[in-house]
Amino acid sequence: MRRLAPIALTAALALSACGGPDPKAPSPGDPAPRPTTSSASTTAPPTTPATPEPPTDAEPTVEEETEAPVEVPETHELAITEHEPYSNPWAMEFLPGTDLLAITERTGALKLRSPDGTVREVTGVPEVVAAGQGGLGDIIAGPTFESDGTVYLSWVESGDGGTGAVIGTATLDTDAATLSNVTTIWQQTPKVDGNGHFSHRMAIHEDHLYVSSGDRQQMDPAQEMDNLLGKILRLTLDGQPAAENPFQEDAPAAQQFWSMGHRNVLGLEFDAEGRLWASEMGPEGGDELNLIQPGLNYGWPAASMGVHYGGADIPDHAEGDGFEPPKAWWGPETAPGSLMIYDGDLFPAWTGDAFLGALAGQKLIRVDLDGENAAEGEEWDMGARIREVEEGPDGAIWLLQDGDGGLLLELRPA
Repeated sequence: MRRLAPIALTAALALSACGGPDPKAPSPGDPAPRPTTSSASTTAPPTTPATPEPPTDAEPTVEEETEAPVEVPETHELAITEHEPYSNPWAMEFLPGTDLLAITERTGALKLRSPDGTVREVTGVPEVVAAGQGGLGDIIAGPTFESDGTVYLSWVESGDGGTGAVIGTATLDTDAATLSNVTTIWQQTPKVDGNGHFSHRMAIHEDHLYVSSGDRQQMDPAQEMDNLLGKILRLTLDGQPAAENPFQEDAPAAQQFWSMGHRNVLGLEFDAEGRLWASEMGPEGGDELNLIQPGLNYGWPAASMGVHYGGADIPDHAEGDGFEPPKAWWGPETAPGSLMIYDGDLFPAWTGDAFLGALAGQKLIRVDLDGENAAEGEEWDMGARIREVEEGPDGAIWLLQDGDGGLLLELRPA
């Protein structure tokens, strides 16, 4: 067991209680400062340069910062216990009514872990396309899991000349470690070339299934109504468009939309008051924490607080541009790969706060949430890319490191 102390925060984290964020403070390696006003609108978003993006989520590493650290009023040390490694772990779920932790591996395996560290591999997992960012993705327990074993899984499949994410339901028998009745209920369309920005995170709230669908590195479809790319979707539990969704255009795809203008949402979580939050991997210097509200357009690729890889400009969020700005954004590259909103008793001072696992930043990030507002919290240097963060049944914080041999980590008060 080792201890983690918070690292000093810098001015690179910009937060906004209302309206647009402050302009990004320049840091070494950033392009020249950009204007903070924009003529972008939801009806005619500006054309963005077709700058190639990295083929995988091995986003650029964070460069050392030189800004003077700001004072953090309260800090916490964490005791960290390292558990067994996994092969490219991607998501985990503490299964209700059991003492088991389900862990997905991007390369196509589903594991069940007992509290004593015993790990069993589940049979019957669907075949996946494991390349780049694609493979076996999220897992969440269905509302009826304790009575019938229903789980929801996301993965990547091929077809129609490309690849795309899918959502499926299945019956998980935890005693036999088997999946059965695997049924695809949703497909990300259109399928396109490439292996990036699938997103395919899920959340269930009040008998609705919410799904993040990434822009697949195509950018412009995030502002279009005839496809599912660059959107957050609200579906019934069997994968159909939910009633009273905000977009009711003629295009059938739009009937699934809850919000649009997203790049690569890799974290979806509801707070105790039923508000939906999303962590979004943005362009260079434009990673975001967003409060998701029905019918709003979050700007990508017409507005962002970052710039394209290679330095091509993107208009900043600006008042009156018709786009919803983030509640928090990160200047240097952070690459949030997950989101958890804490609801436990082990760290009572953090109840209701957001925790993000950073890939490029190799950090655990805490953001104070107060209603619809966000405020600066703490960061811990984890020394490895953090793919997933979850709260355990007793309030401990659990992390999965990214990559082959990524460790399962357990965090408790020091």
